[in-house]
Amino acid sequence: MTNDLAIEASDLTKSYGGTPVLDGIDLQVPRGSLLALLGPNGAGKTTTVRILATVTAADGGVARVAGYDVVAARREVRRRISLTGQDVAVDELQTGFENLTVIGRLRRMSARAARARAAELLALFDLVDAADRRVATYSGGMRRRLDLAAGLVSRPEVLFLDEPTTGLDPLSRHAMWAIIRELTTSGVAVLLTTQHLEEADHLADRIAMLDRGRIIAQGTPDELKRAVAAQRLDIELVDNESFDQVTGHLGRRVLHADRPVLSIEVAIEHDAAEVRTLLDEIDPTRARIARFALQSASLDDVFTALTQQSAGTREMENTHV
Repeated sequence: MTNDLAIEASDLTKSYGGTPVLDGIDLQVPRGSLLALLGPNGAGKTTTVRILATVTAADGGVARVAGYDVVAARREVRRRISLTGQDVAVDELQTGFENLTVIGRLRRMSARAARARAAELLALFDLVDAADRRVATYSGGMRRRLDLAAGLVSRPEVLFLDEPTTGLDPLSRHAMWAIIRELTTSGVAVLLTTQHLEEADHLADRIAMLDRGRIIAQGTPDELKRAVAAQRLDIELVDNESFDQVTGHLGRRVLHADRPVLSIEVAIEHDAAEVRTLLDEIDPTRARIARFALQSASLDDVFTALTQQSAGTREMENTHV
């Protein structure tokens, strides 16, 4: 492992009850960067985090975090990481200040140092006005911010965030994004799991897309978008018959189809000439399309296209078994 890598994993595998959950995962996260793991429920995101955070043992493969093997030097890894899970883990009977101070003392800080660190984090997370209130009175967004603050008391080198903004309103989510970005700027390496594609697009230096325990694509957000399509053509059809004819004709070229509103999205690689050719192909009589618009490709488009490709690959593999 090189000095600039905070996380390095190779060929991680894991099964539960004979069912594969991870199937050869490879990851690299440089220091001071954020890698987002994207995938639907059951893709293997949380299992990957649990292995790297030394909570669960892999069946195979190797991993190093903050320079230490997660199996042979588990104690050293735990001294250098923090894990914030999907559920808030703070004491509702204590105040925000008390929660952070207690964690500092458990981390063997002096009483004075623990109080100073608690005050610093309360300011960072905009919780000063609520510092002396019991956490039971906090809103969901405030509790989530306090939970993340609790994970930073010991100044970790590597931070694991497992869907940290689940359940937050848009304003609280954006506030959390700002804090996470500041952490990476300060040199902390972050591994983030999320189902919010906008979140990954906003925060991630690199993205790894998981589907059924396999990484189906890795790269920067822009690289992944270019790999699928430079742009997206949104088409609205005039009726159900036209919708069926066009979607049937385009097949796997359709990124997304929405029958209730008679709309489809199609990947476009090049320029206006390709758009004109496609429109002539699916609507030669000018009677099927109500309207269309050209949009920039999004991570939603990337994920839909790649999971469709992955499903097709699995289907072919199963056919040849």
